[in-house]
Amino acid sequence: MHRRSLLALSSALTLAWPALATAQAVDPQGAQTSNQGTPADPQVDTRAGNAPAASDIVVTARRREERLQDVPIAVTAISGDAIKQQQLVVVRDVAAYTPGLNINSDSVGRAFVSIRGVGTTLIDTVQPGVGIFIDGIYQPNTTYLNSPLVDVARVEVLRGPQGTLFGNNTLGGAINVVTRQPSNEWQGRVDGALAGCDNYASVSGSISGPIVKDVLQFRIGAAYHKEDGFQRNLLAGGDQNPLETKSINGTIRFVPANWARFTVNGGYDRVFGGSTPYFNVRGPRDYSLDGRSNQRSLGTIDYYAANVKGEFDVASIDTTITAIGAYNQSDTKGAGDADYSPIDFFRSTVSRTLKTRTGEVRFDTKWSENFSTLVGAFYARSTTASTTTTTVVPANLTVPGTATSENENIAGFATGFLKLGDGLDLTVGIRYDHQKLDASTAGLAAAYKANEWQPRATLSKRWNPQFMTYASVARGVRGGGQNGPGAPNLTYRGDSVWTYEVGSKASAFDGRLTANVAAFYNDYKNFIGANALAPSTILNPATGQPVGFVAINLNSGNVESYGAEAELSFNVSDAWRVYANATLLHARVTDSSQFTAVTGYAYPGDRILFVPDANYSIGTNLRVPFYRDQAIVFDANVVAKGERTGGSLDAASVPLLEAYHLVNGSVSWQAGPLEVAAFATNLFNEKYVETYLDASLLRRAGLPAPLVSNLAIQSPRRRIGIRGTVRF
Repeated sequence: MHRRSLLALSSALTLAWPALATAQAVDPQGAQTSNQGTPADPQVDTRAGNAPAASDIVVTARRREERLQDVPIAVTAISGDAIKQQQLVVVRDVAAYTPGLNINSDSVGRAFVSIRGVGTTLIDTVQPGVGIFIDGIYQPNTTYLNSPLVDVARVEVLRGPQGTLFGNNTLGGAINVVTRQPSNEWQGRVDGALAGCDNYASVSGSISGPIVKDVLQFRIGAAYHKEDGFQRNLLAGGDQNPLETKSINGTIRFVPANWARFTVNGGYDRVFGGSTPYFNVRGPRDYSLDGRSNQRSLGTIDYYAANVKGEFDVASIDTTITAIGAYNQSDTKGAGDADYSPIDFFRSTVSRTLKTRTGEVRFDTKWSENFSTLVGAFYARSTTASTTTTTVVPANLTVPGTATSENENIAGFATGFLKLGDGLDLTVGIRYDHQKLDASTAGLAAAYKANEWQPRATLSKRWNPQFMTYASVARGVRGGGQNGPGAPNLTYRGDSVWTYEVGSKASAFDGRLTANVAAFYNDYKNFIGANALAPSTILNPATGQPVGFVAINLNSGNVESYGAEAELSFNVSDAWRVYANATLLHARVTDSSQFTAVTGYAYPGDRILFVPDANYSIGTNLRVPFYRDQAIVFDANVVAKGERTGGSLDAASVPLLEAYHLVNGSVSWQAGPLEVAAFATNLFNEKYVETYLDASLLRRAGLPAPLVSNLAIQSPRRRIGIRGTVRF
């Protein structure tokens, strides 16, 4: 019944829109507004009340510049100005305003991420199940979800498998951060924000202009952000979950001829903050902020990035050739209380370097007015070297650990775009991946190798300039990996999904109202869930019994995921806009025999960690002009997430976290290039848990009773502050 209700809701919305769209005056340009009202062009003013028509909103969801409303993919675009207005600091913050995207983080070095329940990742040694890209360049680790959003034009979130166009490990979808590009005119901006309660402060700035007009341009952006967080360590002293980011990036664009363009980019980010800074709690509804542990658990990650892109228009064969080379490196250092209790028993350290080299070449060819292709090849090589220590304090014993890995991926992909006539388009693509992982942990070799095909087909119909529908089927895959000594599964397989989707994109009332809806079904196999504990294969020579439990990554079984989502925006007038998005999702583990076979006990429940059955956001902004170019802008929104399960290894007592609603708002004064605002996030001081692990994890790990407890990281509480922007 639940599945039929979800699909009926989406089908009703889809079928209702043709009549509504047809009843409106037809605008040949499709003057629509996206749910975010955010253009791709970073130079367009997107301050509240100045939302552009959707004909201005350009995305690169299919590796081409296309109007958002013309792309037969479920995609959300959030502009850089919207990011500033909503006080979004790092990449993972965009999840609150994106249907289907779920991100929770318990460390600056990792995050739980999935789209529509697909692609869940926890431990950062597992390859992401949702592809993470910066300017289209693949990032191999969920640590990049905690990268700062600096000088960003927009963030695009594509839902569903994207391997035929976007690359590695995109079975759940892709997150693409698009930075602002150099301009041919001098321009700059400075943004700042201050808030009380936890000493929240941000400042950022950028400047761009020509070195040689029309030939050589540059852009430089930098940012600093700091917040203490709301949790205090009463034993070790200090802030338990702070965040501090420092960033700078620069871009040079060289246009030697009208058929050639070169872009060189480099950047550095430092992120410092809590690294699994859990406190003991009584249960999932204990919202105590302060706690006690012997050492604050903190980590620092330094990111280095450099890339070069060349674009060449070859008129003789009507082809644009794009070639990209990139180098990324992250250096992680951390230390903390490994038993999370006031008893000084375990302490740990970690040091890791991840280096990634990627290369890609694409040929975008127009064969006729009705047929074009995008063909390319992709290569990535990642190497990881890490060292760890675990200290048993009462015994004054320190146990070191080392691990290295090398992951190589070679892929070819091709997509054909065919116009069949009368508004009917067919898009068919295929991707072939060869992935090889060589790894060693404490001298124990492990290896993983896979060859995978990822097809995709989409049929779309534009019924008139303001209404289109589409149907698609796609397969997505993610690579597997390796575990350490004592694991019963030294390697684990990659997981895969077949996704079936129908949707529509429509506008009405002369483009003032837009609505994008979709229904989907995911058949998800060999699901790589959260890590678990399994009996060690290392035996005690005296007893012949396992020496205990080891933490492992593993295939947990099969998942069925289906639901519906919608994004709507309505410009009630030139000054007043309302917007909303919502997701209904049913994602359940239907076969957990793989989990039981490896661990020896039952999968905890049938849900996916931290994934709710429903979430939504709704908001409005009103711009009231007065005296020449001045205006007062009122903005308010509600972000809500439904009940979700916390971490457990006991099927009899799976914790359920409460639903929550966050109210945010701002009042700003705009005058030409100046903007000053008072803002509030979580205005009513809603209490909820960011991440939660129940006592069964520590109990199954064999810790003594005094160390066994539930663990939680609390959410940010209310912030009230001011922000300002100067454009020049």
